[in-house]
Amino acid sequence: MLTPEANRLPHVLLYEPEIPPNTGNIIRLCANTGALLHLIEPMGFVLDDKRLRRAGLDYHEWANVKTWPNLDAYRAQYPQQRLLAVETSGTQRHSDVTFSATDTLMLGPETRGLPQALLDEMPAENILRLPMLPNRRSLNLSNATAIIVFEAWRQLDFPGASG
Repeated sequence: MLTPEANRLPHVLLYEPEIPPNTGNIIRLCANTGALLHLIEPMGFVLDDKRLRRAGLDYHEWANVKTWPNLDAYRAQYPQQRLLAVETSGTQRHSDVTFSATDTLMLGPETRGLPQALLDEMPAENILRLPMLPNRRSLNLSNATAIIVFEAWRQLDFPGASG
């Protein structure tokens, strides 16, 4: 089901996600914000994984989730989207970016992050980071996704939200 909000929010793209509960949590996040969720294969699970369903609870019916065989297939379908990577090596703080509905927030696999070759193809200002204390490895994927989705949604004045 494509919600009207889906056209007014950045897309969320998980590049080769590995851990079902993280993706389930992100499905729930996208269902509650109206963001489209794109999953790039290969994934470390199948979409009917019971751990994925448990984390997403009954939100699958409210979420807009699409799978893609690779990133190029996604880019071919959505060429207008500005790709913004979220990575600990980013130089641009997420709160210093002006988000638009034509953005895609891309996060990498939990154990290895986005491939360096992919990051090397992107403008440095499109590689975002979330502030953390020094000498820390990373935030949990679903937490990082929630932080950046809510910042983008806030900047866009919470389209579709109640209250």
